[in-house]
Amino acid sequence: MGKLANALGFKCARCGKGEMFTSKNPYKWGEMMTMHTHCPNCGMLYEREGGFFYGAMYISYALNIALFVTATVGYYLFFDEIVDWRWYISGYVALTVLLSPVLFRLSRSIWLMIMTKYEPEKSGER
Repeated sequence: MGKLANALGFKCARCGKGEMFTSKNPYKWGEMMTMHTHCPNCGMLYEREGGFFYGAMYISYALNIALFVTATVGYYLFFDEIVDWRWYISGYVALTVLLSPVLFRLSRSIWLMIMTKYEPEKSGER
Protein backbone atom coordinates (compact mmCIF):
# COMPACT_ATOMS: atom_id res chain seq x y z
CA MET A 1 0.00 0.00 0.00
CA GLY A 2 1.22 3.51 -0.72
CA LYS A 3 1.24 6.52 1.56
CA LEU A 4 -2.05 7.89 0.28
CA ALA A 5 -3.79 4.52 0.65
CA ASN A 6 -2.47 4.32 4.22
CA ALA A 7 -3.82 7.80 4.96
CA LEU A 8 -7.24 6.94 3.51
CA GLY A 9 -7.30 3.68 5.48
CA PHE A 10 -6.20 5.41 8.72
CA LYS A 11 -3.09 3.23 8.94
CA CYS A 12 0.32 4.09 10.40
CA ALA A 13 2.19 6.52 8.16
CA ARG A 14 5.51 4.76 8.72
CA CYS A 15 4.79 1.02 8.42
CA GLY A 16 1.34 1.06 6.79
CA LYS A 17 0.06 -1.80 8.96
CA GLY A 18 -0.94 -0.50 12.41
CA GLU A 19 -4.26 1.21 13.09
CA MET A 20 -4.16 4.88 14.12
CA PHE A 21 -7.49 4.91 15.95
CA THR A 22 -8.73 2.55 18.65
CA SER A 23 -12.05 1.98 16.86
CA LYS A 24 -12.50 1.44 13.13
CA ASN A 25 -15.95 3.05 13.30
CA PRO A 26 -15.63 6.87 13.20
CA TYR A 27 -19.21 7.21 14.43
CA LYS A 28 -18.77 5.17 17.62
CA TRP A 29 -19.63 7.65 20.32
CA GLY A 30 -16.87 8.14 22.90
CA GLU A 31 -14.16 6.58 20.72
CA MET A 32 -14.59 8.84 17.73
CA MET A 33 -11.36 10.77 18.39
CA THR A 34 -9.39 8.26 20.47
CA MET A 35 -6.02 7.41 18.95
CA HIS A 36 -3.41 4.89 19.94
CA THR A 37 -0.37 6.62 21.44
CA HIS A 38 1.98 4.34 19.47
CA CYS A 39 1.56 2.26 16.35
CA PRO A 40 0.54 -1.27 17.44
CA ASN A 41 2.77 -2.70 14.70
CA CYS A 42 6.01 -0.68 14.52
CA GLY A 43 5.81 1.30 17.77
CA MET A 44 6.05 4.77 16.22
CA LEU A 45 4.86 7.54 18.53
CA TYR A 46 1.94 9.27 16.80
CA GLU A 47 1.86 12.56 18.72
CA ARG A 48 5.51 13.55 18.75
CA GLU A 49 5.02 16.64 20.91
CA GLY A 50 2.18 18.49 22.54
CA GLY A 51 0.05 20.18 19.90
CA PHE A 52 1.51 18.11 17.06
CA PHE A 53 -1.88 17.68 15.43
CA TYR A 54 -2.68 21.42 15.32
CA GLY A 55 -1.41 21.28 11.74
CA ALA A 56 -4.20 18.82 10.95
CA MET A 57 -6.65 21.71 11.38
CA TYR A 58 -5.30 23.24 8.17
CA ILE A 59 -5.79 19.92 6.38
CA SER A 60 -9.34 19.73 7.75
CA TYR A 61 -10.00 23.28 6.56
CA ALA A 62 -8.77 22.41 3.06
CA LEU A 63 -10.93 19.26 2.98
CA ASN A 64 -14.00 21.25 4.04
CA ILE A 65 -13.32 23.91 1.39
CA ALA A 66 -12.97 21.18 -1.26
CA LEU A 67 -16.26 19.65 -0.09
CA PHE A 68 -17.98 23.04 -0.19
CA VAL A 69 -16.69 23.91 -3.67
CA THR A 70 -17.66 20.48 -5.02
CA ALA A 71 -21.14 20.66 -3.49
CA THR A 72 -21.68 24.22 -4.72
CA VAL A 73 -20.58 23.48 -8.28
CA GLY A 74 -22.77 20.36 -8.26
CA TYR A 75 -25.72 22.38 -7.01
CA TYR A 76 -25.37 25.06 -9.69
CA LEU A 77 -24.83 22.53 -12.47
CA PHE A 78 -27.63 20.11 -11.61
CA PHE A 79 -30.10 21.55 -9.11
CA ASP A 80 -30.12 25.35 -9.45
CA GLU A 81 -33.47 25.51 -11.25
CA ILE A 82 -35.05 22.66 -9.28
CA VAL A 83 -34.03 23.18 -5.64
CA ASP A 84 -34.18 26.41 -3.66
CA TRP A 85 -30.83 27.63 -2.33
CA ARG A 86 -32.10 27.36 1.29
CA TRP A 87 -32.49 23.60 0.83
CA TYR A 88 -28.98 23.45 -0.56
CA ILE A 89 -27.53 25.28 2.46
CA SER A 90 -29.50 23.06 4.87
CA GLY A 91 -28.34 19.93 3.07
CA TYR A 92 -24.75 21.11 3.00
CA VAL A 93 -24.75 21.87 6.74
CA ALA A 94 -26.22 18.41 7.44
CA LEU A 95 -23.59 16.80 5.18
CA THR A 96 -20.80 18.66 6.96
CA VAL A 97 -22.05 17.59 10.38
CA LEU A 98 -22.39 13.96 9.25
CA LEU A 99 -18.91 13.89 7.70
CA SER A 100 -17.14 15.67 10.59
CA PRO A 101 -15.88 12.48 12.30
CA VAL A 102 -14.51 11.11 9.02
CA LEU A 103 -12.89 14.43 8.07
CA PHE A 104 -11.36 14.71 11.56
CA ARG A 105 -9.72 11.31 11.21
CA LEU A 106 -8.71 11.88 7.61
CA SER A 107 -7.07 15.21 8.37
CA ARG A 108 -5.00 13.69 11.19
CA SER A 109 -4.04 10.78 8.99
CA ILE A 110 -2.97 13.04 6.12
CA TRP A 111 -1.03 15.30 8.50
CA LEU A 112 0.84 12.32 9.91
CA MET A 113 1.52 11.10 6.36
CA ILE A 114 3.02 14.48 5.43
CA MET A 115 5.22 14.61 8.52
CA THR A 116 6.46 10.98 8.51
CA LYS A 117 8.84 9.10 6.25
CA TYR A 118 7.26 5.97 4.77
CA GLU A 119 9.36 2.95 5.78
CA PRO A 120 7.42 -0.27 5.17
CA GLU A 121 10.51 -2.29 6.12
CA LYS A 122 9.98 -1.12 9.74
CA SER A 123 6.82 -3.23 9.85
CA GLY A 124 6.78 -5.47 12.89
CA GLU A 125 9.55 -3.62 14.79
CA ARG A 126 8.51 -2.67 18.29
